[in-house]
Amino acid sequence: MNDLVTLFSEYSFLIFVLLLAGASVGFLAGLFGVGGGAISVPAFYEVFLRLGYSSDLAMPIAVGTSLAVIIPISISSALGHKRKGTLEPYILKVWAFPIFSGVAFGAVIASFAAPKLFQTVFAAVSALIAFRLLTGIGRKAIAEQLPSRSIMSVFGFFIGLLSAIMGIGGGALSTIYLSLYNVSIHRAVSTSAAVGAIISVPGTVGYIVAGLWVDGLPPGNLGFVSILTFIIFIPTSLVTTKFGVKLAHKLSKRSLEMLFGSFLLCVSFRFFNAMLL
Repeated sequence: MNDLVTLFSEYSFLIFVLLLAGASVGFLAGLFGVGGGAISVPAFYEVFLRLGYSSDLAMPIAVGTSLAVIIPISISSALGHKRKGTLEPYILKVWAFPIFSGVAFGAVIASFAAPKLFQTVFAAVSALIAFRLLTGIGRKAIAEQLPSRSIMSVFGFFIGLLSAIMGIGGGALSTIYLSLYNVSIHRAVSTSAAVGAIISVPGTVGYIVAGLWVDGLPPGNLGFVSILTFIIFIPTSLVTTKFGVKLAHKLSKRSLEMLFGSFLLCVSFRFFNAMLL
């Protein structure tokens, strides 16, 4: 009897952690146009370790499941921002194929390249942009308008590439890039929400295929994606996404910049901390 009580208590706690993480990720997706991988990946990883997964399986399943949950969350966030009239269809049209190609190429590179190199670059750039947003130093854009279609395509490719390697939705990367070209923070956040869907769909398929023939996967997994975790995680995240979108459009430009800068600092710290462990 005591064993059953302990087991119920353990699983109740893990479900609570997933629901809380889902609420946090959904809110951030609506507020900043990000996928929330900086929260979901470590949360999933700790939950899977508590469930008895080996560390070799826990990490790819955490990343694959994170990419899977980003799909509905980013779509919900993008639709919410579209209704507010701040989504930029031209940018998405230019970026769709380059980002998709970058994700595919990144999935290949991730199999033999050292992710810490790319994580270091991302963490450093995030910290610099956060400093710029929080202090106001050097806030002037590097250009008053977006560059040519070909240059944007190149950067779109690298956004997809880095996102696939790091297991993130790419919203932070695309928001950083757009803000450097005088795109308002509200429009950058809104458009970046849709970028998450472009990145997460091929990324999820890649992790499913990569895990199909792996031995020892837990029951209920589809490759490196945990279906049960997906089902538990999604309800709260979809509810809180709407609140994040509403808050983003109520905040002033400066307030949203300050919040996004603080978020980037947290993400940067998380990557630096992970690399030291």
